[in-house]
Amino acid sequence: MSNYEIFVDSTTDLAADMAEQLGLHVIPYIYTLDGKDYHNYLDYRELSVQDFYNALRAEKTASTTQVTAHRYLEAWRPFLEDGKDVVYMCLSSMLSKSYEQSLLAAREAEESFPGRRVIAIDSKSASLGQGLLAVMAARARDAGKTRDELAAYIEGLVPKIQHWIMADDLHHLKRGGRISGAKAVIGTMLNVKPVLTIGTSGKLAPVSKARGRNKALALFLEQLEKYKYDGGTVCIAHSDVPELAAQFKEMLAEKGVTDVITNEIGPVIGAHTGPGTIALVFAGEGARENVD
Repeated sequence: MSNYEIFVDSTTDLAADMAEQLGLHVIPYIYTLDGKDYHNYLDYRELSVQDFYNALRAEKTASTTQVTAHRYLEAWRPFLEDGKDVVYMCLSSMLSKSYEQSLLAAREAEESFPGRRVIAIDSKSASLGQGLLAVMAARARDAGKTRDELAAYIEGLVPKIQHWIMADDLHHLKRGGRISGAKAVIGTMLNVKPVLTIGTSGKLAPVSKARGRNKALALFLEQLEKYKYDGGTVCIAHSDVPELAAQFKEMLAEKGVTDVITNEIGPVIGAHTGPGTIALVFAGEGARENVD
């Protein structure tokens, strides 16, 4: 039995039952849809993910907020009081200010609970990129890694997590400042699908484009060889396009990749990528792209 607990964000986008089975503690982000606040619980108890994406399709406005230091401290407090330490993996600091808040909370926690340790790690990842890190961390904990060994292991994994993302709705990328309004209009007319990645710093940026979904998925498959896929678990994240995710899973199986986790992109990440997005996540030995 380890003397520490693993905390993650709801932006890991793992299925709720998987997170529970892995013994992960999940801090829900809060998002606003059409003027109403919701907690992004992994089981979507306050609003289904399908209803969320249907609202976006109906041109409802969604926004997200960072987790405050106070909320972090309150989540960790019961475990610190019980004599446990905390290892926490945060959404990329290039996508949210939550990591800064977690560092403040970690410092306050260690001052309030002498002898206890809180290690906050910038995952430089998002969605099932974070989820894959969390799965690998839980397996390493169960294999007997100590708190400090686990933290070092996670830090070593971060640059190996590859994210390859196809966004279907270019207008969401425009609102997020990823592409210009003109590119959004022209790209939509020409069925151009931007392909994005999360680079070395944890920044999301477009790196390529494909004419249609099938060509984007074929491009994803090329990344497995290019970035030296390690043969482990692969993740498919999608925003309310289960048929496309199932198609891509079959394409992966044809390449001999059968250890696959598939799940929806939750509302916090989906507010920025929009419906129709699909992503491939895997661990590889090749370095991430430098998109800074």
